[in-house]
Amino acid sequence: MTPLPPNIQTPADYAPLAQERLDRAIWRYLQAGSGAELTLEANRHAFSQGTLWPRPLAQVHGGHTRLRLYGQTLAHPILAAPIAYQRLFHPEGEAATALAAAAQGSVSLVSSLASQPLETIAQASRQGGQAPWLQLYWQGDRARTLRLLERAERAGYCVIVLTVDAPVKQATLDLPPGIHAVNLEPLPPVQRLREDQSQVFDGWMAQAPTWEDLAWLRTQTRQPLLLKGILHPDDAEQALRLGCDGLVVSNHGGRVLDGAPASLTALPAIVQRVGQQIPIILDSGIRTGRDVYRALAQGATAVLVGRPIIWGLTCGGALGVAHVLRLLRDELELTLALTGCTTLLDIAKICPSTQEQLQ
Repeated sequence: MTPLPPNIQTPADYAPLAQERLDRAIWRYLQAGSGAELTLEANRHAFSQGTLWPRPLAQVHGGHTRLRLYGQTLAHPILAAPIAYQRLFHPEGEAATALAAAAQGSVSLVSSLASQPLETIAQASRQGGQAPWLQLYWQGDRARTLRLLERAERAGYCVIVLTVDAPVKQATLDLPPGIHAVNLEPLPPVQRLREDQSQVFDGWMAQAPTWEDLAWLRTQTRQPLLLKGILHPDDAEQALRLGCDGLVVSNHGGRVLDGAPASLTALPAIVQRVGQQIPIILDSGIRTGRDVYRALAQGATAVLVGRPIIWGLTCGGALGVAHVLRLLRDELELTLALTGCTTLLDIAKICPSTQEQLQ
C-alpha cells in the first residue's frame, strides 16, 4: 500500500508532488489541453465567477450529501471521471481508482482505453461496495462496439456512458512498453483514400458515431445509457428523444476542440431544456468542493473529477484517490454548511429544475 505524502490540505496540494513523480511527457499528457488551451482556461475561469452568499446561524445539524443515481445510493455527488491508461500514473491503475471511489461511497467511470482488464477493475469496484460505470468509445462499427458493451455488461458494469466529443483521437504520447488499451480489439486495416477525399471527413470521421448509431445502441442495452460530450441544448434535446437516460455536459477537459465553451457555461441552457426529465452530470474543470457546489447550483445532479483524481493516484495509489475524494467531499459539505444548506436539495432551490432529480 502506497503511503500518503504528509501535509496535504487540499486536492491541489497533490499536483506538484505528482509532477515530481511523473516523467515530463506523461505529466504533459495529463495536464495539457488542446491548441492554445483556450477551453482549458475557460473551464477554470468559469468556476471563479459568481458569489457564494454566507448564511450564518442556520441550523445544519444532520446535514448530508447523499443522493440516489441510477439505482445506486452514493454518499456524495463526486464521481471519478474516465481517464485513459491509468497505469501510466501508478502500477495499480484503474483498479485502485475504482476501489477507492467505491470505498468513498462514489463510483468510477472506467475508460474504454483502460490499461487493465474490465473484469479486474469491476472486481476492485465491487470490493469497495459499488458496481462501476463504463465510458464507451464508439469502436468504428456497430459489431465491435457491441462486443465491448456486452463484455462490460457481463463483468457487471451497471451504467453505459457513450462519449461522442472525441471522435478523432490525437496521439500526444508514445505509450511505454506494457501499457495499452487492453480491452480493445486490434484496429482494422486503414482504408486508402482517393486523392479527392479528405483525411478528416472521409477518413477519421468515417469512424465516428452518428445519431442513427446512438438510436441503435439504445436498443442494444437495458442498462442506463448516458451521452457524454454534449454542450448544445439542441443536442441534449435530441439525445432525450432517442431515449438517453442522462447527459454528461463536457468539453473533454479542454482536450479536443479548443475554443469550445466551458462546460459550466453551457450547463444552464441544457438544464433549462431537459433538466427536469433526466439527470445531468457536469464534467471538466472541477478542482474543489466549492466548484462542485457551483455546478450543483447551476443544475447539475453530480460531477466528474478527472485530473485531481490522477494526482492522488500518482502519489498514493488507492489511498491517494480516496483522500482526494474525501477532501472534495469535506469542502463541499463545508460550503453547504456555510451557505445554510443541509442537503443537495437545498442547493437545488437556487435552480429549481434539479429538485426532481435529487429527491
